[in-house]
Amino acid sequence: MSDDYYVSAKELASQMTLEEKALLLTGDGWWATHRIDRLVIPSISVTDGPHGVRKGQGVGLVKSVPATCFPTASALASSWNPELIRRVGVALGLESQASDVQILLGPGVNMKRSPLGGRNFEYFSEDPLLTGKMAAAYIEGVQSQGVGTSLKHYAVNNQEFERMATSSDLDERTLNEIYLPAFEIAVKEAEPWSVMSAYNLVNGVYASEHNQLLQDILRDKWGFTGFVVSDWGGVNDRVESLRAGTDLEMPGSGEYNRKRIIEAVENGTLSTARLDESVVKLLAIILKAKDCHKENASFDREENHALAREAGGESIVLLKNADGILPLNLEKLKKIAVIGAFAKTPRYQGSGSSQVNPTKVSNAYDELVKIADGDGKFAYAAGYDSEGDVTESLLEEARKVAAHSDVAVVFAGLPDSYESEGFDRSSLEMPSGHNQLIEAVSSVQPKVVVVLMNGSAITMPWADRVKAIVEGWLGGQAGGGAIADVITGRINPSGKLSETFPKKLQDTPTFPDFPALNRRASYGEGVFIGYRYYDKKDVEPLFPFGFGLSYTTFVFTGIKASAPSIKDTDGVTIEVAVKNTGNVPGKEVIQLYLQEQKPAVRRPERELKAFNKIALASGEEKVVTFKLSKRDFAYYDTDLHDWNVRSGKFCVLVGGSSRDLPLKETIEVQTTTQIVYQKLTRNSMLKAFQNHPKGNAFYPQLLEASGMDIPSESDALSPEEAAEKRKLRMFVMAFLDEMLVKKLPAISEGRFTDEQLDEILQQVQ
Repeated sequence: MSDDYYVSAKELASQMTLEEKALLLTGDGWWATHRIDRLVIPSISVTDGPHGVRKGQGVGLVKSVPATCFPTASALASSWNPELIRRVGVALGLESQASDVQILLGPGVNMKRSPLGGRNFEYFSEDPLLTGKMAAAYIEGVQSQGVGTSLKHYAVNNQEFERMATSSDLDERTLNEIYLPAFEIAVKEAEPWSVMSAYNLVNGVYASEHNQLLQDILRDKWGFTGFVVSDWGGVNDRVESLRAGTDLEMPGSGEYNRKRIIEAVENGTLSTARLDESVVKLLAIILKAKDCHKENASFDREENHALAREAGGESIVLLKNADGILPLNLEKLKKIAVIGAFAKTPRYQGSGSSQVNPTKVSNAYDELVKIADGDGKFAYAAGYDSEGDVTESLLEEARKVAAHSDVAVVFAGLPDSYESEGFDRSSLEMPSGHNQLIEAVSSVQPKVVVVLMNGSAITMPWADRVKAIVEGWLGGQAGGGAIADVITGRINPSGKLSETFPKKLQDTPTFPDFPALNRRASYGEGVFIGYRYYDKKDVEPLFPFGFGLSYTTFVFTGIKASAPSIKDTDGVTIEVAVKNTGNVPGKEVIQLYLQEQKPAVRRPERELKAFNKIALASGEEKVVTFKLSKRDFAYYDTDLHDWNVRSGKFCVLVGGSSRDLPLKETIEVQTTTQIVYQKLTRNSMLKAFQNHPKGNAFYPQLLEASGMDIPSESDALSPEEAAEKRKLRMFVMAFLDEMLVKKLPAISEGRFTDEQLDEILQQVQ
């Protein structure tokens, strides 16, 4: 942001009274900031996103003005296409201008710790890199139109149950490797105007009062210069939140918290300097928003609907396509059964604060009829009611329609009541009626295509009994057209799963402890969430992270590193060749993962470090280049409280999903970080001396001081005797290496004294 806005903001702040400052930092109702007429400070309007402009009037979640409902975040992330998401962001920015909205509340970048998270449809992924890149593109698009964004919910906000009271308890490494990087990428690459603090506590401290998160990390470490806004009703103690760096309270609390701010300044418990910091940050954004406002702005509804259809189509993931049943050949098929109420009354968005009032809604049945130039080819059966329940008459009608058709397309998924902001899912299953319908149709029709409408992962007990599975997600207002485009082959599916689909709930990383029920959510799985967990535990998922099929085929034909050995500060370039070996054009997502061969700490088997989506004509081959930096090879070192690389070999793995990585290259990385060794004390284990630059000289002496007979190797022994001696030596060495050195005087019966130990400890400091 231009320094001019901060200069002007400081000048204005110097003219404000204490009462005016307190007024500015508390919302004017639900959706605006206060005007200060005396100083000609305007109000700015904020509204919910992220996948559409939900501008309402009045209190709470009132009906909003018509706006384009784009696919939700779980769908958009499955496009793996930042440029597409940037275009969606541009459209959202234009619509915000047309609705006189200055800040769109989004995107949401919280990690999908569990597939049961009720708000998972609003979040991008289980992977921080993919999430961060999607968020940065979204922010860049929106803010290119002079409209701000509010990156949310900062931080570690992963469950809906008791979300305003539960503490997310996790270690330093897990926080920095999994739950902060998406925020960091978005802040550094896209500079959002604001960040929204989360409802929950983090390690016992409210996120809105968390000085380490809001000041030390967000502002000092990442360089964030915008303002922090509370989630709606998320302020616990207004003065404490101001001290920590939550600048704007939303919604407004009238005089209730304004009085507390004024009293705290007057009695010296809140400094004027700290108050002014928040005032200036907010004022700078208000001034920028005023300059960026476009009078009489408008947007083309049809153009944005077409973009929503394009985005929905590129987000669809083809999960199964046995015998090439898709795309449907409308010229050869005489009769197509379209079964399931979602085909005509689709579920296209989630419930809660993100719910958009769409400009119009397309459904798959009508769009299929349009593509086929009439409804003569199609027979329809509802199959279930609005809650997914079935009756025998509904099932019988579906069987009859399916049996008299060449192919059956069954629409199923999750109704509104199954996933929403405000509560978590209790199961990974669809309504039993949806599963019963698929089973019923499959019993009379061997050619079944299942199209899913859901915001997050589900189980599929019928997966091996149908020919094709299409993950349509919550595809927005044009999702029906997008689905019709994919299943008829008007577009080639190119989506890839942005989250793992497990076979059963018991396989998930947080089972059975999600959601936390006692106000303390223990993140005991550490860095092993999503595919990191399934890979480490060697658990076979239903569909892995990054997976998705196409109507063409791709072959990864080559990989080349710019150097076989590097210093961590040098970085390395990886070139990957990919060829479309099929008969139709298509898009492939090239995914690059890193695997440390002998890590010093427990690390995931592989981690996504780069990706690129490319279009290839039939027979075309392209080379894609990735640049890897020190951070890509690093883990978060809790001794250094920073990212660190240990010298060693890394495997670069490249392919089309986290479980399909045919290309491999090995790179040796030499660290330039000076290793910080822990201080050796009487409570150090003996093995710590062996791995210490000064202590290793005393390691043999300490072994001898134990007085134990350590078996040695000998060529004179028979193979059997040698094997037995090796086993004994391994046991003795393991026993001694784990011993605290303060026990050596006792175990040596005093032959090795405390004074000798103290002398050694002095020499190794």
